[in-house]
Amino acid sequence: MEPTPIKVYISGPMTGYPDWNFPAFHQRADELKEAGYDPINPAENFDGQTDLPREVYMKEDIGQLIGCDCITFLPGWQSSRGAALEALVAIECGIKPLED
Repeated sequence: MEPTPIKVYISGPMTGYPDWNFPAFHQRADELKEAGYDPINPAENFDGQTDLPREVYMKEDIGQLIGCDCITFLPGWQSSRGAALEALVAIECGIKPLED
């Protein structure tokens, strides 16, 4: 029986970025898959719909994050309210940053 892959949540900025920064999220997900991880990519939520209230996205994202083993951050995450919240939740829940 193969071990379960480590689930890694991808956190990063979306608001104010072209295409909501989805290409960067997808690229990181591909890199994680190639390295044997199970990436959890919030850019895949809601079939790419971007016009829902912010709290809808954040509730889904935080729910996914809580089920992960690690978190990884995209460039610019420190300037993102959502990613900063995800970082705080990860710290408080003992979800470690992925060592790159």
